[in-house]
Amino acid sequence: MQAVANSLPSDYLCSMLAISQRGQLMPSSPIRKLVPYAETAKKKGIHVYHLNIGQPDIETPKMVLDAVRHSDFTILEYSHSAGNESYRRKLVQYYAGVGINVNFNEIIITTGGSEAILFGFMTCLDAGDEVIIPEPFYANYNGFAVEAGVNVVPITSHIENSFALPPIEDFEKVITPKTKAIVICNPNNPTGYSYSRAEMEQLKDLVKKHNLYLFSDEAYREFTYEEKQVSAMHLDGVDDNVIIMDTISKRYSACGGRIGAFVTKNKAVLEATMKFAQARLSPPGFAQIAGEAAIDLPADYFNTTKEEYRSRRDLIVRRLNEMDGVFCPNPGGAFYAMAKLPIDDSDNFCQWLLESFEYGGATLMLAPATGFYGTPGLGKQEVRLAYVLNLSAINAAMDCLKVALKQYPGRTD
Repeated sequence: MQAVANSLPSDYLCSMLAISQRGQLMPSSPIRKLVPYAETAKKKGIHVYHLNIGQPDIETPKMVLDAVRHSDFTILEYSHSAGNESYRRKLVQYYAGVGINVNFNEIIITTGGSEAILFGFMTCLDAGDEVIIPEPFYANYNGFAVEAGVNVVPITSHIENSFALPPIEDFEKVITPKTKAIVICNPNNPTGYSYSRAEMEQLKDLVKKHNLYLFSDEAYREFTYEEKQVSAMHLDGVDDNVIIMDTISKRYSACGGRIGAFVTKNKAVLEATMKFAQARLSPPGFAQIAGEAAIDLPADYFNTTKEEYRSRRDLIVRRLNEMDGVFCPNPGGAFYAMAKLPIDDSDNFCQWLLESFEYGGATLMLAPATGFYGTPGLGKQEVRLAYVLNLSAINAAMDCLKVALKQYPGRTD
């Protein structure tokens, strides 16, 4: 049999191989899938304003980078699977500063916030279980759910009321014996909505009533513009239900560091999650040094950064709402805005911008909102914009968009 197999052409052998169902179901990123079109546009000499991805242009703090540059050791060895104890103890101080009281043994350092999300799904949910997520939601939740064999049940929020938390009755309607968790992102990616204390209390009552986990993605905690962020760990009486997924990526403009945190007071969850942490050995060493140094930044570090993002938000929202047929609610946090445009299909429009449009030698890259919804057919007239560019670049990008909307063949009004 081996001799027969060796005599077969290699292309025939390849055709016998199958991709897993998981691999086939794994969704493409709505944020990154248009990158080849952007690369082609750049090769033509067109400048592309990237509003598609949450990559801040704020410089990573020098003292954070210096901590890595000046680190002195002879072996770059594994850390503890939960992360360096010195870093976890520093994080206890950081969390205390935002009203979250934990000890260092209730923190597991992860490879970005992404691994924290995956750890939560793998630890708390079995294949076939259901997790409820208000949509539009961070697109990669879909990917992590596929990896874990979990089914996402979307509950729709609406642009007309700024994507506020859907009515609790909508959650109740879809809760089944397979429902195990609710996921929120607060402040929200992609909408920028910041959940109020009243909304968080409603979620608390819901998870207590149905004995569910509440996963809270708090990557944008520092970036709220009118009210302070209400953490899931500010809620009383649900210590065993709450799991925080966190990251330094956006907080310190350190996306490439890939350092996050999985935080909970639930001891059984921590013990189980540690087995997943041990299986991947340890989180990145240099990035832990960077994360630990970041906690020593001056107390006013976020003030300047937040004011810069607030200025960008105010500009992009104003420019969008000045355009004919465009509506953009004012986001309360993060650095994203969702806008409704007079277009037939956001995927087609975003591709057209890169393939067929330029204005003054430039175009812009947006994220079509369809990939942020779990319900088929939603988001076709919406796009997400990340206001991670400076004010001048945002103005120029909005000039491009204003002209593009007048020229787009699929305009709907």
